Amino acid sequence: MQITFSFRNLDSSDAVKQYASEKIRRLQKYLRAPLTADVTVCLERHLHVIDIIVTADGGRYAGHERSEDMYASIDLCLDKIDRQVRDAKATQTDRKRHPH
Repeated sequence: MQITFSFRNLDSSDAVKQYASEKIRRLQKYLRAPLTADVTVCLERHLHVIDIIVTADGGRYAGHERSEDMYASIDLCLDKIDRQVRDAKATQTDRKRHPH
């Protein structure tokens, strides 16, 4: 698993890196291949903007979220990506079960 972080308009924070990495690791149980993730943390005025792009199993899953709390933004963004991964997985298993 490879995770790269980019910080814009604010200093790099180990706590944020660790929190995001821990949350991204939870996605690994749904994906077979090792995943790569690009995390961009940005501060726009008073809003914390998080962009996460996860690539694994030939798929690309992306999330974008902004809120006043950085950790809430990370959670909301990863909820979106989690839903995308689960939907893709469900579609893939459904195709295997019902060949046409």
